[in-house]
Amino acid sequence: MNPAGPLLRVFYGGTFDPVHCGHLHIARNARDHLAAVISLMPAADPPHRAAPGASAEHRARMLDLAVAGEQDLLVDRRELLRDTPSYSVDTLRGIRAQYGMQAPVALLIGADSLAGLPQWKDWQALFELTHFVVAARPGVDLDRHLSAPLLTMLDGRWTDSVTDLEAAPAGRVLCLPNRLHPGSATGIRERIAAGEPWRELVPAPVAEYIVQHRLYVKRPGSPASL
Repeated sequence: MNPAGPLLRVFYGGTFDPVHCGHLHIARNARDHLAAVISLMPAADPPHRAAPGASAEHRARMLDLAVAGEQDLLVDRRELLRDTPSYSVDTLRGIRAQYGMQAPVALLIGADSLAGLPQWKDWQALFELTHFVVAARPGVDLDRHLSAPLLTMLDGRWTDSVTDLEAAPAGRVLCLPNRLHPGSATGIRERIAAGEPWRELVPAPVAEYIVQHRLYVKRPGSPASL
């Protein structure tokens, strides 16, 4: 991190339902590669996905437990404080209102989210509000999964230099070198509901929280969640 220049602010959004070791691996890797603080933002009501299995407050508390003691990993609850759907473009406009239009800002997303970017609200406007840092995801080959409109938008924006992200407020795209990590939030929820082993896939304090609050446990006549 260059103390003489503007700090790159990195936001990692998602449902984190629940936060698992793969999420932490990506966050740590981004922190170390970018030399930046990573703010993890649990979504309140993602409009383009099914409703999360646990409440927003449960998911935020699990994130608190997951990052406790972790250097430069923080939990940002801004999306939980809104009474409107958690559209990324609105979240980023709020971030810009807080930090100004010239501060370098990056959104940390998975390769699957990048491929689905044209489904996001006002997706073209996002490139005026943020950089994108893209983490590899199992089964997602960016060479084959990007649509023609997205490829056109990405043309000339790719970089492998962190300095490029720090030198401009928005508009660049960097692929984060990272080792693929097994496990997914969906798979963990399914394992819990089915009574299969799952605890090794999440941080130990998160596992204890899930057990204590009986999250994702299937009940007769109800979804597999609280």
